[in-house]
Amino acid sequence: MTSESIYKIINDEEFLPLVQKASSGFFEIYNFILSDSRELTKRFYSHLMTEADHFEIFLDDHGARQNRTWVFFAELVASIRNFSIASFQLKHLIDRYPDYNIGEPENENMEFLAESGKTLDFFNESIKSLFKAADAEAQSLGLFTSKDRLSEEEFKEVSAKKHLPYNIEEDRVKYEEERILELSSKFRKVAKIFREENLGKRRGINELMDFIPSRIDEKKAQKIKNIIHSVQSDYDTYVKNTLTEKTDENLKNLRGFISLPLHLLEIIRWLSHFYERHENQIRKGEVKEKIAHIVDKDLLLDRIVNFALFYSDKYLQSGNVIAEKILSSYMKIDQYKLPPPHPLGFHARPATYISLIVNEHGTDTYIVVNGQRFNAKSVLSIMEAGGLIADKGLKSVLFEGDRRVLDDIKILAEHNYCEECDIPRELNYLRILRNIA
Repeated sequence: MTSESIYKIINDEEFLPLVQKASSGFFEIYNFILSDSRELTKRFYSHLMTEADHFEIFLDDHGARQNRTWVFFAELVASIRNFSIASFQLKHLIDRYPDYNIGEPENENMEFLAESGKTLDFFNESIKSLFKAADAEAQSLGLFTSKDRLSEEEFKEVSAKKHLPYNIEEDRVKYEEERILELSSKFRKVAKIFREENLGKRRGINELMDFIPSRIDEKKAQKIKNIIHSVQSDYDTYVKNTLTEKTDENLKNLRGFISLPLHLLEIIRWLSHFYERHENQIRKGEVKEKIAHIVDKDLLLDRIVNFALFYSDKYLQSGNVIAEKILSSYMKIDQYKLPPPHPLGFHARPATYISLIVNEHGTDTYIVVNGQRFNAKSVLSIMEAGGLIADKGLKSVLFEGDRRVLDDIKILAEHNYCEECDIPRELNYLRILRNIA
């Protein structure tokens, strides 16, 4: 028996009427863009995303991107979809920005909104240029592009200036404080990634050319976004509409600082995908060269790095300050008596390990000697405490602070602060921090 292929090969003449039918809604959107000068709404971008996605799937299902005749047209449709997703995310941010309650000064609010408007204008012009190229390519392939257009009534936003009264009963969540500490710690880790890798710096055009994909790309943006999304999910599950949230302004502020970089990273993800596929030197070919001439590469890189990455970092670092306040507010204060390092006391190495542990958790921890408190975030402060401990010949040291931090310091002390051995498995994160330091 011979197996029969599940695919049937069709020629351009057979494919043309299928594309004609599938493309009607797609080009109605183009006609709408050309004939309407009003501000494009979030509902419009949502519709564009859906139509472009459906049309791209249709073309992929028929192998258009593996066909020399149709590949350019298919890539144009995919590119429009990329920019439609980025535009939707940005328009959502602009519309919701006043509700994020982040407490930024008015001049910084205005600067962000101005940069957002500039970026959205670039997205809109790119979508128009890609649509224009798609229309020309369609006609060269024998497609009839209808002059029908959508009604602007379909995309009017429903006004949200009036709200129902806030009268939902505040929930009580089991282990609420532990959840708040956990999500605040996760948020700090994302902020730390940006800070340590210097991702939020504004860069000139010469630097931009080397920045993507070597420092940030689609995969990395998605990975970081997933962490932030998990923080948002934890917040909405365990904190939102609770009595604690209602009475704690820091928690409300943190929710805004979670949302802003979440949407900005989604923009970075889709624009990086477009850039890596069509604009840089990774891929070669005629189609890449054609699309690279439609969208301004320099502006694209500028908006990825100097807008989306810059503001992601800005809001992560501002949110990090809030997260540390939350950690300090909700942490359980405890005191542990632990032995000093043997035989040399708190010299540079054990002091560094303790400092790394404390800074990793982000809460205040102190070494207390005769009533005097030494900040365990500082290596120099720990070594100063160590000198006093040695002078007095103390055999135990009082650590005071967050129980989670003290538990890790206790593990370190049980291994004599790693004076004769490597870092224990339970403190594996410390090995990574040590290598970075």
